[in-house]
Amino acid sequence: MFIRALSLRDFRSWEHAEIELSPGRTVFLGSNGNGKTNLLEAIGYLATLGSHRVAADAPLIRMGADRARIGATVVNSGRELRIDLDLNQGAANRGQINRSPVRRPREILGILHTVLFAPEDLALVRGDPGERRRFLDELCTARLPRLAGVRADYERVLRQRSALLKTAGRQARSKSDLSTLDVWDGHLAEHAAVLLAQRLRLVHDLYPHLAQSYRSIAPESRSAAIGYRSSYLPPEWLDPAREPQQDDAVALEAIVLRELGVARTKELDRGVCLVGPHRDDLDLMLGEAPAKGFASHGESWSFALALRLGAFELLRSTGAEPVLLLDDVFAELDRRRRTALAQVAAGAEQVLITAAVAEDVPGELAATPLRVETSGDTARRISRIARGTHGEGTTSTAATAGAAQPGAAATTTTDVTAGEATTAAEAEPVGTAELDDAADTVGTAEPIGTAEPADTAEPADTAELADTVDTAEPGTSRFVGGEDDRSVADSLEVADNGSPR
Repeated sequence: MFIRALSLRDFRSWEHAEIELSPGRTVFLGSNGNGKTNLLEAIGYLATLGSHRVAADAPLIRMGADRARIGATVVNSGRELRIDLDLNQGAANRGQINRSPVRRPREILGILHTVLFAPEDLALVRGDPGERRRFLDELCTARLPRLAGVRADYERVLRQRSALLKTAGRQARSKSDLSTLDVWDGHLAEHAAVLLAQRLRLVHDLYPHLAQSYRSIAPESRSAAIGYRSSYLPPEWLDPAREPQQDDAVALEAIVLRELGVARTKELDRGVCLVGPHRDDLDLMLGEAPAKGFASHGESWSFALALRLGAFELLRSTGAEPVLLLDDVFAELDRRRRTALAQVAAGAEQVLITAAVAEDVPGELAATPLRVETSGDTARRISRIARGTHGEGTTSTAATAGAAQPGAAATTTTDVTAGEATTAAEAEPVGTAELDDAADTVGTAEPIGTAEPADTAEPADTAELADTVDTAEPGTSRFVGGEDDRSVADSLEVADNGSPR
C-alpha cells in the first residue's frame, strides 16, 4: 500500500498543495513551524479520522477558512482509490470515495492504513489510560473498519445512560427510571462486548510483536509485556495468552450485563457509569514492574517505539502493510533506537519522514528530500513545497517525490500565491550539502545519504492527549477527548487510586 498523491486545501498552514508521491522513502525537510508535521497529520487523519495532536477539528482548519479538505490517491495491490474528507466549521464532516459522497465519513476507514510514530507517543507509556485506549481502538479499527460504528454507538449509549444515572441519582428513583435504565444496560452491554472482544483479541495478537520489537531496540533491558486491565472481567479473560474464541462477544455481553446490575446502586449514588471498556486500560510491563512510574526515560521511549513497531508488524502480517509515518523522531532517538527504526523503515513499501535537517535521517534510508517553506507573516503563515533552483520558482505547492527520474516531463501545477497555472521545469538533483538553502530543488533529488549522527539527548516528556474515534454527524456524538475537551468515556475514567475523576 502506498499514497500516490496527496492534496490539501486550507488544512492548518497549507492553503493549497498537490504532492505526487511514490513508493520508497520521502523526507520533508524544513525549519520548525514550517508545516512538515501538518502533512503527516493530514495523512493520519484520513486513516483514523482523528489527529494525533489535538482533540477537536477546529484547529485543523486554516484561519479564515470555513472548511478544510484532505485528499489522497491510495494504491493497494494494484487497485487505486481516491478518498477525500471535508472538515467543516460548525457542521458535520463529509467524505468521498472516488469522488462519490458517502453517508458517513467513517466509511472511508480501511482504505488507507498508517502507523505514525511521533514525539507525542511518549504519552502511551507515561500518559493517562485514555491514550492507551485510543491506541488499542485505532489499531482495532484498522484491522476491522466496521468497529468504528460500534465505537460510535457505544459512546452514544454511554452518554444517554450517564445522563439517566445523574437524573435518577438526584431525585426519587421511580420504577419508570429503573426500567429505562434496564433498557440502556442492554444496549451498553451489547456494544461493549463487541469492543471488548476485539481489544482482547488485539492484545493477544500484538503481544509477540511487541516483545520482539522491544528486544531488538533494548536487548539489555528487562523483557516487555502487555496485558488488558479491567476491574469487572474475570482474571482468565485478561491473560494475553488466552486464545480468542468466535463466541467471545456473547459471553462478554453476559458478563458486562451482570456487572452492571451489581454496580447499579453505586452508579446511582455517584451518577456515573462504573462498568465498561471506557474504564479499562492497557498494562505495560517491564519485567515484573509496570512501565508507567518505574521505567526510565530511555525505557519509556523504547516501549513507545516498540508499541508502534509492533503495530506495524501486526498489520503487515495480516496482508495490509501500512504507510509508515515518522514525525521528527530520528533526532529524538539515540543510535541504537535510530538503527532499529531505520531497519524497519528500510523494508516498508512507503515511508514518509519529517526532519529539520538532512543529517537527522539515517543515511541507509536513502530518502528523497522535499523542502517545506513558508511565506506570509507569523499570524497567517502559509506552507509550500519549494521548487526551482537558486530561489527561482519557489511558490508552487506541487512537487514529485519518490521515484522521480531525470528527464521526466514538466508538470503543470497551481501557484500558491497568485493561483495561476505555472509549469515546473525539471529540477536538478539535490545533494545533502545543499539542503540548508531554502530554495533547493526537490523534484528529482538525489537520495539523502548522510553520515550516522551522534547520539542525541532524550526528549522531555510530552503530555498531548487526544481521543478521537469518529467524525460526528448532526445529532450524534463523537469520541473526542483531551485536557479541556474530553469525551464522556474519558471524563468518567477512574484515577489510579480508584476514585472517580
